[in-house]
Amino acid sequence: MNNNQGFFARLKQGLNKTRNSFLANLETVFASSRIDQVFYDDLEDSLIMADVGMDTASFLLDKLKQTVKEKNLVDPAQLRPLLVEEIKKILATAASKPFDFGGGKQIHLVVGVNGVGKTTTIAKLAARFRDHRRQVLLVAADTFRAAATEQLRQWGERLQIPVIHHQEGADPGAVVFDGLAAAKARKTDIVIVDTAGRLHTKVNLMDELKKVKRIILQNLGDRQLETLLVLDATTGQNALNQVKIFHEAVGVDRIAITKLDGTAKGGIILAIINQFKTPISLIGVGEKKEDLQDFDPAAFAEALFEVN
Repeated sequence: MNNNQGFFARLKQGLNKTRNSFLANLETVFASSRIDQVFYDDLEDSLIMADVGMDTASFLLDKLKQTVKEKNLVDPAQLRPLLVEEIKKILATAASKPFDFGGGKQIHLVVGVNGVGKTTTIAKLAARFRDHRRQVLLVAADTFRAAATEQLRQWGERLQIPVIHHQEGADPGAVVFDGLAAAKARKTDIVIVDTAGRLHTKVNLMDELKKVKRIILQNLGDRQLETLLVLDATTGQNALNQVKIFHEAVGVDRIAITKLDGTAKGGIILAIINQFKTPISLIGVGEKKEDLQDFDPAAFAEALFEVN
C-alpha cells in the first residue's frame, strides 16, 4: 500500500461513524414515495441531525427545489446524486491551506476551548515539523489550567522538543515574551504557542488572548504569525460560535478539527466552510500521529460518500 492509499484508507476508516449515520439517514429519506413537503422536511431534519446546520441545510434544500422545478422531477431517488454533488461543491469551495512544513520561520498561536484536543494537536503538529528537520520550540502559555504546562512538558520530553514555561498562574504574556526571546537566541525555525482553553463567552479571558497576540506581534521579527483554532467535531453547532468569537477576538487563519472519528455528525465541516470560508488545514480521525491529516476537500468528499 503506497502512502496515498494508506492516507485514504485511514481517512475512510476514521469517517466511518459520520458516513454510516449520514448515509443511512439519507437512504431512508430518498426511499420516500414522492417529492413533497414531508420529504423536504425529513431531508432537512436529516441534514440538521448531521450538524450541517440550519443555514447550510436551507441552502442545500433551495438548490434541490430549484432543480426539481427546472427538470420536473418526481422521484426522490433522483435527488440523491444531486444532493451529493451540491455537498461536494460546498467542500470544493474550501480554501486549501496546508501547512508549510519545509520552509520559513513561523509562529503558530494555537487557540480553542478546553477539551478540544488542543495540546495533543500541538504535539502532533510539532512532530510533523520535526520530521521535516525543522527546529521546533513549544511555549506553554496556558498558565491557568492545572497541569497544562506539565502536559506540554511531557510531550516535549517525548518528542525531544524544548518547552519554554513558567510557574502555574504566571502571566501568559511574559511566557510568550521569553519564548520568543529564546527562539531568537537559538535561531529556532518554528514556535508553537499553547494558550489557555478559554471559554469563548468569557470576555476577560478573550482579552488576555488578545494581549498574548499583541506581544507576539511586537516581537515577531522575521517570523510569519498564524493563528490556528482547534475545534472538536463532537461539539456540533457550538463549534460555529467558537469560530465566530475567536475570529472576532484574534483572527483565525486556519482551523484544525479533531475527533471526527468519534462523531456521527461530521456535517459540521460543511457548516464551517459554507458560513465562514476559513481554511480547514487539519482534521483528526484517530489517536495516532498519522491520524492528524491535512484536510483535502476532494479526498474528504470521496471518503464520505465512498466514491470510487
